[in-house]
Amino acid sequence: MSMLLSLLFLAIAIIESMAGLLGNGTILVASSTSCIKSKILSSYDAIMIFLSLSRFFLQSWMMLDLFLSLFCETSYYEEHLFVILKTVFMFLNYSSFWSAAWLSAFYCIKIASFTQSFFIWLKQRISCLVPWVLITSSLFSFATSLPFAWDVYDVHDNFSAPSTMTNSSERRVTMKASFFLLIILCNAGIALPLIVFVVSSILLIRSLWIHTRQIQNSATGFWNPSLEAHIGAIKSVLSFLIFYVTYFISLVPILADVFLPLSIGEAMCIAVMAACPAGHSMVLIRSNPKFRELLARVLHHASCPVRTRSMEKTVG
Repeated sequence: MSMLLSLLFLAIAIIESMAGLLGNGTILVASSTSCIKSKILSSYDAIMIFLSLSRFFLQSWMMLDLFLSLFCETSYYEEHLFVILKTVFMFLNYSSFWSAAWLSAFYCIKIASFTQSFFIWLKQRISCLVPWVLITSSLFSFATSLPFAWDVYDVHDNFSAPSTMTNSSERRVTMKASFFLLIILCNAGIALPLIVFVVSSILLIRSLWIHTRQIQNSATGFWNPSLEAHIGAIKSVLSFLIFYVTYFISLVPILADVFLPLSIGEAMCIAVMAACPAGHSMVLIRSNPKFRELLARVLHHASCPVRTRSMEKTVG
């Protein structure tokens, strides 16, 4: 029974990953098309391309890791391959966190209505700063993922993977580093993006509060486009903050090998980790008419051949 539940959660994780690939692919194509048509790479499109690419590769890598662990167990637990898989996985994780953090900062800078000189300076130079912060965060992600390649994992040299899935719980991957060291390594790459998230959220909420009070004290009415932009940005930032924390809670037990392979706990964590990037991509698509329109067209074209074949069978 436990094996069936584990396989069910893994199947859900695969479906979530496919949805995430579709969502991030939609964002990537829409943003790239916008740049090609306008012949200008805007700050927003640059961040969305960076975010969708990192998420697309992250979910592809998660699926590769899952299939190798299920169907190529002996090769998967060879020391060098195992370390490479985990190191690249952490690099893609950190890149995804950073790109989403810069998106929240972009929302804050473009939408929040503060009059401080530093904030005005950021508004004026955001287009010049975005490429540099994306490059810097990529280098930082690479640097913080390197410790996972420095023999953090100690795989038994005499290990031989089981030939069947039923006795796969016999395998073990022990951690040379302590559990607390692993958390420190994870926090090294996650703490700074999290600070950017929190600061952006606080500033957006404060700006919304100030803007709401200004509207209430004026005779222009309560609802206006600026207020709508504030609320939309706050929803996007806070939704990803929830996904962010949930993803991290599921990530640490997987890296620390807390659960037995193919156990219900491990499968649930994998399903949650696959759901979080896919969920945030859907939030971004829903909040952007350009993304919504492209996804609707993709789904429409995908459903047309199915309808055509079903009609042919009915007529035949």
